Amino acid sequence: MNTLDYACIGIAIAAVFVAAIVIIFYHQRTKKTLKKIADMLDTAINGSFAQGVFDESALSAVEAKLARYLSICAVSSQNLLAEKDKIKGLISDISHQTKTPIANILLYSQLLSEHELPEDCTVCVQALSAQAEKLNFLISALVKTSRLETGIITVLPKPEALQRLLDEAREQIRPKAEAKGIFVVLEDTQSSAYFDLKWTIEAVYNILDNAIKYTASGGSITLKVLPYELFCRIDITDNGMGIAEEEQSKIFTRFYRSGAAVNQEGVGLGLFLAREIVSAEGGYIKVSSQPGSGSTFSIFLPREK
Repeated sequence: MNTLDYACIGIAIAAVFVAAIVIIFYHQRTKKTLKKIADMLDTAINGSFAQGVFDESALSAVEAKLARYLSICAVSSQNLLAEKDKIKGLISDISHQTKTPIANILLYSQLLSEHELPEDCTVCVQALSAQAEKLNFLISALVKTSRLETGIITVLPKPEALQRLLDEAREQIRPKAEAKGIFVVLEDTQSSAYFDLKWTIEAVYNILDNAIKYTASGGSITLKVLPYELFCRIDITDNGMGIAEEEQSKIFTRFYRSGAAVNQEGVGLGLFLAREIVSAEGGYIKVSSQPGSGSTFSIFLPREK
């Protein structure tokens, strides 16, 4: 090897050495920058963020943008709280202002029905009573839904036995099922899950009520629990009219009524409220159905917090 070859090897070794130093320096600088950004985000999360002065211009730019973002978020949060307070007051006013008039209409229609009236008047009184009951249900459902959506009502999940949940829901739906001659079959279970008992009973009741509406007299509804590792699944299966595939994604929206169900009572809030309750608990609802072959609503509740 001549002198030129040694010189080339020396230059190559020096270049590799310099490159290694640059990479190490860049890595340490990047690590330092990321740590500083992480510290800034931690202080922002803790609510103790304060903008400082740094030599690194790029880091200072990030800090300034973060400060502006947090300021905007704080203003938005204050506006949301103000709007929430307004909605809370509005819902309370609606609940209070409508409760007494509806109760009076129901009372007077009941008093009228106890008197001897001409046949045409009796029909009118019955219609008045039925519409008043429907209005009472609608107002109640709207108030519950609005309170749940705005966080005025808080769902408080905790470990509960699913057997108790299903027993109480079946007991509440029993009068409607018996009046229509529908059998509600419950398979016993030892499983437990993480949910708010009061509100989840309402969610299950709403699904059962929906099943009874669209199942013919003499039909049946089955409730059973399938435990998984992370969730417990509650299947509510009926042999009613079923739901078309294109409508299955719409039935959980507010006020949705299928064209095949226009003759049934209801306002399209039961399934919407059920989904809101289960979602607030960290669960979800799925439906499987074929027209003419019944439906299965599956409620998935988390097994732990």
